[in-house]
Amino acid sequence: MLLDNAIAHGQAQACPLVFCGLKWFEHLVQDVRWDAGSAVSKDHCYLFFCGLGRYVQKLVEGLEKTDTQNQYVIFLRKDNWHDFKPRSPNFKKVLADYRWYTLKEQVYMPFKIWQQHVDLMHFPHFNLPLFYLSPYIVTIHDLVLKRFPTQRATTLGPFRYWLKNLGYRIVIYSAVKRAKKIVAVSQFTKQDIVNHFRIDPGKIDVIYEGGPENIRQQSLPMTAQLAAARELQLEKPYLLYVGNAFPHKNLGRLISAFAKLISMKQTKHKHKDLQLVLVGELDYFYRRLKNLAHFSLPDIRNRIIFTGFVSDEDLDTLYANANAYIFPSMCEGFGLPPLEAMAYGCPVLSSEATCLPEILGSAAIYFNPLKIGEMATKIQQVLEDRPLRKKMISRGYQQAIGYRWSEMAARTAALYSRI
Repeated sequence: MLLDNAIAHGQAQACPLVFCGLKWFEHLVQDVRWDAGSAVSKDHCYLFFCGLGRYVQKLVEGLEKTDTQNQYVIFLRKDNWHDFKPRSPNFKKVLADYRWYTLKEQVYMPFKIWQQHVDLMHFPHFNLPLFYLSPYIVTIHDLVLKRFPTQRATTLGPFRYWLKNLGYRIVIYSAVKRAKKIVAVSQFTKQDIVNHFRIDPGKIDVIYEGGPENIRQQSLPMTAQLAAARELQLEKPYLLYVGNAFPHKNLGRLISAFAKLISMKQTKHKHKDLQLVLVGELDYFYRRLKNLAHFSLPDIRNRIIFTGFVSDEDLDTLYANANAYIFPSMCEGFGLPPLEAMAYGCPVLSSEATCLPEILGSAAIYFNPLKIGEMATKIQQVLEDRPLRKKMISRGYQQAIGYRWSEMAARTAALYSRI
């Protein structure tokens, strides 16, 4: 967001600033309450599956609390017009009812922004209009679509997918090349942008996202735990994953590693009751994974639990009582789910890919996401080494509290003022 010369020189009248992109936020978290807590209810699924929604929500909330000088405009679609209620007089909302990734968005959104006399736009995602020619900032969360351009990640036919991927490449290239500044959510994402698009590193600011806001170092009441366990049919020790089932999340190899772990001679009897619990709404990708797992591994199909949608309270119980949280992803821009697990005192094993060692630090145990045997061995190590588990839990708490949404909003506001 660009502070015009009047503001920059301290004059009394503030010209409009605009925060754009809530058209994205409102879709991705269309069921999220603004005061929603952490949960894999309908709200929480979007938090984990589309971290962008939580990013925009927390950015707007943070700006409302800290910036009373500049004027902000939030663009919303009709379906979610009532979901955002400005809490500060310098924030207003404007209707921009254009579906994302459409010709209408490309054609009409620049005019809608122009009507508000914008000094600077902040697009919290790369899908900005090609014909928007005024100054803007763009946040790039990751380059998953560039790293994993596979048709397995879509329900579209081959030709439509080819067109979609071509459009993605054109739009993101234009977005990063023309931006005044780029916000990357990790050092890894920054370097990825530099490598893929030959962008001057000085054009990119790394601003970390926030972590879980409610750190729970105490288990939930036993009555609540037992009720949730009965509802989910969990009576045995289990490994946990929370998130979506897109191909780059690598859940197929996680299931294979689990199968290997419980079939190895040295662990077969020791972990004979162990379950794998996969939490996420049963969309196309989860249904495909479930069918594949049940067909390929009929002997252990009852030990792989696909929970589907779960309530806030049930998610609390799942985190607080899991023997370990496994995050096998092959590509992330930040990695919020394992931080959430750490906040609940759950030991985390993570892929060593992309940004994850940067974000999780020494609080996690890492494995090569392509090596099923290594994944199984590391899981066995964490399950059986009690001193290691204790150390991981302690480090996890400290790692989780190191990321603050308030700091993210403050650093973003400071970036606006420098342009």
